Amino acid sequence: MTLVGTAAAQVGHRPDASPFRDVRKGHTVTAMGGWFGGGGGRFKIGPHAGTIFGGRYDIRSARTIGLGLGIFHATLDRFIIDPFVEVANRLSGPVSQGVTFAEIDIQLNLTGAKTWHRLAPYVNIGGGLASAGTTAADTSRYKFGRKFYFVPAIGTRLFITDRLHLRAEARTAFWKLKYPDSFRQEPVLEPGTESAPNAVIPDGRTSEWSANPWLQVGLGYGFSP
Repeated sequence: MTLVGTAAAQVGHRPDASPFRDVRKGHTVTAMGGWFGGGGGRFKIGPHAGTIFGGRYDIRSARTIGLGLGIFHATLDRFIIDPFVEVANRLSGPVSQGVTFAEIDIQLNLTGAKTWHRLAPYVNIGGGLASAGTTAADTSRYKFGRKFYFVPAIGTRLFITDRLHLRAEARTAFWKLKYPDSFRQEPVLEPGTESAPNAVIPDGRTSEWSANPWLQVGLGYGFSP
């Protein structure tokens, strides 16, 4: 019986030596910043490549499934296509464009309500609305406007204390770019032919999906409801 008791005592970790720690129940607020990438679509006129800052509010962060709300603002680059001029003078830029993001996220905490060596990895799926103003220099009638986007992500939280944590996340935002009918017209200053068109879009495809990598880090603070 002594041998059995000794063996049982050796299984697992002592509570003070376990790599797992409980995550404090409650909510968190996180200030975040990072880099938003992408290529702006095949014509580079979608907003892309710039800095992004904002914050998120997470509900019940100690549960396996969490709910988050995020607001971000990015200052991004975009190019301009003028479909009415000579082909050689068609592309200009980049110019700056501000984009605001509002989203809701569902987060799956891979270690449940605990951390492992102070780490709490997760996967996330979110979606929301991105909104950008007009660009005065663009006379092509192209507008980014408001677009729904969805954004899968993977990341982790590193708990400095039971309330304070660092957050690092890699995500990709997907949205659909739509181009104006002027892109299908021949330029007035250099019209092409039926066999060699000079229209920006000679194949009739006036929309496409764009994938935009998005890296961000943040500092979060947890509190009880």
